[in-house]
Amino acid sequence: MTVPTSSAHAKVNGQEMYYEIHGTEHEGRRPLVLLHGGMQTVGLTFGTMLPALSAERYVIAPELQGHGHTADTDRPLTIPDLASDVAALLDELGVRQADFIGFSLGGVVALEIAVRHPERVGRLVPTGTAYSLDGYHDEVRSPDFSSPRLPGQADFQEMADAYAAVAPHPEHFQDFFAKSSAAANDPLPWTADDLRTVTAPTLLVIGDTDFFHVEHLAAMQRLIPDAQLAVLPGTTHMELMRRKVLLPLLTEFLA
Repeated sequence: MTVPTSSAHAKVNGQEMYYEIHGTEHEGRRPLVLLHGGMQTVGLTFGTMLPALSAERYVIAPELQGHGHTADTDRPLTIPDLASDVAALLDELGVRQADFIGFSLGGVVALEIAVRHPERVGRLVPTGTAYSLDGYHDEVRSPDFSSPRLPGQADFQEMADAYAAVAPHPEHFQDFFAKSSAAANDPLPWTADDLRTVTAPTLLVIGDTDFFHVEHLAAMQRLIPDAQLAVLPGTTHMELMRRKVLLPLLTEFLA
């Protein structure tokens, strides 16, 4: 387990948003914001790579509404609201611009920030992220839990254990899981023209056995003006952030 340099809660849009700081500030280098996956925590998504990322970067890693140490509220889970929370947290911390790595839900939130607040984003890495529900494989949108693309029982148990360890109300796991699952079926908030407005150099990363069609990500790469695409071989959605090959890709791109 990676111990943060510091951690705190910030009053953001009516909630107490938890965030961690890893590493120290470096003159002339933008902070790096890490946005975790749905039903995950900072540690669960980024634990294996945090030591390397924070060795040379000042890392800000929040936990989104209802996730980890951040309590849920009565507010629905929407991508625009989650992105607004992250932008407001950066305002609280006095951060004008940062680089972003987001996984799954976190990648969607990072992309929303890049579309709606382009001045806030230096470099952008959405991993395990699509821009339209049309990009999903059928067995993901209409779950067939025999599909190797989907999380297995061990993955769900890992999420439940992480939630139980740190959530303010650990007994709410099943309720929050249902809320998150319903929100995951909401249409994503962009058009192709929105993606054409993204100004940040972008690295799109998926696994070859991810939730999404590789062709969808290739189309996404063509829409974003300065985008690259990495497809990790032999990699499912849940394996993506643990692949050793990913860290060199990230560090080279962010450098």
